[in-house]
Amino acid sequence: MVEAADSVAFCLSKGLCAPVGSVIVGSAAFIEQARRIRKLVGGAMRQAGIIAAAGLVALDTMTERLAEDHATARMLADGLARLPQIEIDPARTQTNMVFLRCARKLA
Repeated sequence: MVEAADSVAFCLSKGLCAPVGSVIVGSAAFIEQARRIRKLVGGAMRQAGIIAAAGLVALDTMTERLAEDHATARMLADGLARLPQIEIDPARTQTNMVFLRCARKLA
């Protein structure tokens, strides 16, 4: 699914139930540059091991639940599509992210 990509990033808290954390994958040079930029913008974290442990648990035990999470998001999108003040295309909801627009200003 990501063979053509140079790098991939994904969040461990969206659908995988980790409290926080993301993973970035790429070449060694890319990861080195990403680490440097992260520190420049204040992203260094002390004692990240406890968060890494939660991320490992999420990856080991929660990936099977992603399909359920995606189905729930689709159910939400289908329900929102019935509301006249919401503009949404439920077919675009293929993961656990739902995007919509308010069709008119609400009083």
